[in-house]
Amino acid sequence: MSHASMLKARRQHQKNRKLLEVAAKQAKRLAKQALAGPAVKKEKVKKEKVKREKVKTEKVKKVKLTKEEVGRQDAKKSSAGTGKKGAS
Repeated sequence: MSHASMLKARRQHQKNRKLLEVAAKQAKRLAKQALAGPAVKKEKVKKEKVKREKVKTEKVKKVKLTKEEVGRQDAKKSSAGTGKKGAS
């Protein structure tokens, strides 16, 4: 018997053995299911969806500054620009 034919025979033997094992497992599984009887399905309980209510946000209106406040801001801006570099 050549080496190639020996390998071929081994592969065939492995294949047949695997098929038999799979068939045996299948038969065992089916027998177990038959013993257990018909499967009883659980009824699914539907959860009620909670609707979230959208909360309306109020827009904040911009308040116009008074003449005094505008004057103060201008004074701050002008004084900030006059500072010397390096002076502490």
